[in-house]
Amino acid sequence: MPTLAWIAVGIIVLTSVGLLLTRDWRTGIIMLAVQYLAMFVLTLSHLPLGMASVKVVSGWMAAAILGMTRSDINEPVEEESLWPQGRLFRVFVAIMIGLIVATAATTVNEIMADAGLAVTAGSLLLIGMGLLHLGITSSVLRVTQGLLTVMTGFEILYSAVEQSALVLALLAVINLGLALVGSYLMIASNPRQTEIS
Repeated sequence: MPTLAWIAVGIIVLTSVGLLLTRDWRTGIIMLAVQYLAMFVLTLSHLPLGMASVKVVSGWMAAAILGMTRSDINEPVEEESLWPQGRLFRVFVAIMIGLIVATAATTVNEIMADAGLAVTAGSLLLIGMGLLHLGITSSVLRVTQGLLTVMTGFEILYSAVEQSALVLALLAVINLGLALVGSYLMIASNPRQTEIS
């Protein structure tokens, strides 16, 4: 199980950096869905299979909502015109977040009652990369992906502390609510789509 958890952390590194670098919305949705699969693997160390499955299914539903909404928008969504756009800058900042997570993971693991170093590192990495994503983008789809990434990291860390089914359901509803709000804002920000309807 520890080897599988570290493989999931490696997948989290690839998908979270990929979300920062990709310009194609389809690739971003796929990476978000794979990120939820890695979350499933990490939460299995603290939750039963059924409860961990709820997390991955709600995450995949959120990714599907975003993907279906974006595929209905015919005209290409405007890329962000704000700085920083360079991929080299994004890779550099992602490396900085990775270094911060590597130094803080051991301390946070001790504070979180030994949740597991892989679980702690994966969750902190998702939270950090999600916050970075929120800080450098203005696109509605990318902001929603960043919020879902932060929530994913929080859910992984929180599953080590609380295994309540009610809290699990509340977090699933929050994920779906974020996806629905993001979909609504994507449709509302597209002038041609609002004129047709």
